[in-house]
Amino acid sequence: MDLFVAIHGKNISHNTPSTPAMSIDKLFPALLECFGIILCGYIAGRTDIITSTQAKGLGNFVSKFALPALLFKNMVLLDFNNVIWSFLWSVLVAKVSVFVLVCALTLAVASPEGRYSKAGLYSIFATQSNDFALGYPIVDALYRNTHPEYLQYIYLVAPISLMLLNPIGFAFCEVQRWKDNPERQQGKVHIVGVVLLQVLKNPIVFMVVVGLAFHFGLGQRIPAAIGEFVDGLANSFGGAALFYLGLTMVGQVGKLTRSTGVALILLITAKLLVMPLICRDMVELLDSPANNTSTLTHSSMSNYAFLYGVFPTAPSVAIYASQYSMELEVVTSGMVISTFLSAPILYVSAWLLTIPLMDPGPLVTELQNVSFNVSIISLLALLWTVAVMLLSKKFKKLPHIFATNLFLAQLLVCVSMILWNFVVKQEDVLGQVLTFALLYGSLYSTYVWTGLLPLCLVLTNKDDLLRLKPGVFMICGWGIPFLFVGGLLMAGQRMPETIDSAFFYGRAQVISTAVVVSGSILLGGVSLMALSQAPQENQNYQALEGASVMGTTEDLRPLGLQNDQTRDDRECRSCTPTQPMPDMIISTTGNNTPTSPTGQSGALCDPQRQRGAPPQDERQLGRHVLLCLLLIVSLLANLSSCLWWLFNQDPGRLYLELQLFCAVANYGQGFISFGIFGLDRHLIILPFKKRLLSLWPGSRSEEEPSSAVPEEIRLTCAQFVRYHKDHCVQDLVHSRRCGLSCESSGEASVPATHPQTQAQNQATFLGGDLVDWLVRVGLAEDRRAAQLYGSRLHRGGVLQHANHQFGFRDEPLLTYHFIEPRLSCPSGGRVTPP
Repeated sequence: MDLFVAIHGKNISHNTPSTPAMSIDKLFPALLECFGIILCGYIAGRTDIITSTQAKGLGNFVSKFALPALLFKNMVLLDFNNVIWSFLWSVLVAKVSVFVLVCALTLAVASPEGRYSKAGLYSIFATQSNDFALGYPIVDALYRNTHPEYLQYIYLVAPISLMLLNPIGFAFCEVQRWKDNPERQQGKVHIVGVVLLQVLKNPIVFMVVVGLAFHFGLGQRIPAAIGEFVDGLANSFGGAALFYLGLTMVGQVGKLTRSTGVALILLITAKLLVMPLICRDMVELLDSPANNTSTLTHSSMSNYAFLYGVFPTAPSVAIYASQYSMELEVVTSGMVISTFLSAPILYVSAWLLTIPLMDPGPLVTELQNVSFNVSIISLLALLWTVAVMLLSKKFKKLPHIFATNLFLAQLLVCVSMILWNFVVKQEDVLGQVLTFALLYGSLYSTYVWTGLLPLCLVLTNKDDLLRLKPGVFMICGWGIPFLFVGGLLMAGQRMPETIDSAFFYGRAQVISTAVVVSGSILLGGVSLMALSQAPQENQNYQALEGASVMGTTEDLRPLGLQNDQTRDDRECRSCTPTQPMPDMIISTTGNNTPTSPTGQSGALCDPQRQRGAPPQDERQLGRHVLLCLLLIVSLLANLSSCLWWLFNQDPGRLYLELQLFCAVANYGQGFISFGIFGLDRHLIILPFKKRLLSLWPGSRSEEEPSSAVPEEIRLTCAQFVRYHKDHCVQDLVHSRRCGLSCESSGEASVPATHPQTQAQNQATFLGGDLVDWLVRVGLAEDRRAAQLYGSRLHRGGVLQHANHQFGFRDEPLLTYHFIEPRLSCPSGGRVTPP
């Protein structure tokens, strides 16, 4: 007999204790096994026990031998009689939906450069899961004792991406390659032929087709002559694939830049939030309980679809990106982050699904306690953040004045939730209503400000400053939320028995929340799209590359130097008093303003200053965009929770997980605000660093070289200068023709204690580019070795960081230059150019 337990008027549990849908006993050991092997691979790669060159051989074995053998074996032995085809159709529709959604948004938002390659690779990223290396062990641990037939769905679902969706993504990449090289004169037929040939050459696809042929031709039986051989290859896949996954993670997150971080947030949201929700909803719609043995089976299939959607992105997507030399940083970093984020989501989801019996009272109480505890910690973070905004006087400037209103609304949310925790336990109805009005008025205000803030960024990004007075936005940001709450108090029906503020007014409150959240998501999304489509000279959406989350702006690559030398030269030629250079090249930190050789202010190269607008660095548009993106992700979770409750009579236990996430997202907004705006560089970071160094005996800055350099470093420096330096300068250095008034890397003005010469300003390059060059010319066999080589050059005095603040690092944002005219070695000798 089914057991129903109601929370918020909905049934969340319909599994009898005697027939659990899955077993969680083996889940933790399975996760420990998988991620333990991944960690071993990561350690082996990080410590150079296995180099990147050697790792490629292991990757080729896994993808071209072990995995095809595993697929062949399972396709031959597959039992189609026990397959619930509606489940496969549901996953197919879900994957196609996510693929089309990501592709369409990327084409709409991305800049024209690389638009089609981004659309293809991002869509593949969001839909291709790591089904075999990570998915199969987890499904085996959960369902082998209860639903062993679920294991075969792994092999049925995987070809959806490999044979249907991936070729479409490859076609987009081929179109981008054709647009980048129009002289190749590739026609549509040629592009289609290349894509089909690439798909057919894929050993995974080929062995799936061969396995199906053997399945129907030999009656689900592998010939004895090749049975042991196939088993040997197939059994070697699991550990080798996980170990290789760890190897591929080495050094990937370090390549992440601010602009790629924006894309990464959206992709991980699509993969770990949108994908599982759509998979579950498609099963609910297409898999009718009448087609199954019981409602329990239908519920189990929908839960299984949700878990399948959480599986992280497969490492093969990084291989596709490297083959096309497109979007490698986003794909590799996203693969690493999604892998580790999926583990807690999978465990919590499975834990909720296997609780044998639920009592609604303790569950709602625990949800209330989580909201209360998170509010206390978030309140402290917000007090700090608001204090930073006040002390730095940023709250007087655009667009910080709007961000400050958002922080105040978040602070009121935390205070109101703390009050609600005490008031709801009393019998004072008036106190409960007033506290609820303050709580949800301020919470709706955070929703509205999340939508208004991107609109403010779009308006402040125009040539003229904000035409609408800030007061209009103040009225909207605070007035609209309390109007909704007032209407709810008058028209809604209060639920006297609940202590959960999210359902204090029942269905009317859920509908009201859904309307406010939908409007904010729509307004914020459209505004961010408009911001991304701004003209290149005013496009501050991509200025995340020039604004650090932690407040450091002097080490970031300018937007004009992102991709090609041609744009770089064009921007430098425009840096004259009569033709100002775009403000994204000038970085003004505090009162340090770059000056020209004639002594004139750097404002001559700043059109924003000529128009009276705040410099981009002061406006920190990149941080505002990042804040809006993260908050919009939390709004998506809230909207999903509302729609889930409104359109499902039996939401199931996974609904509780979404409720828990929404509670943390609503009352923990202060963590995001603190991380982005709470650590001001000049007010906090630099004074703290200076004080810490003064207290630490014998401390020295990172850029100070050691007093004694080994002989091998001196020889490396001499060899590089004599034989390779001229070639390196010719290939890498970005020449400058705009003088000292143009900071060569878009960095902040160099302190007076480290004056830059004219030659230094005209000969800069990026750390990541030097690593690429060293590997390409053969001076290092992989990036790790190239990093060590560059460190030797830095210690030997051949190169140094533009602002003398960092040692050599394999990062695409740190700018370096060769020391001219003589290269001094700290050991006391001199390395003189030939």
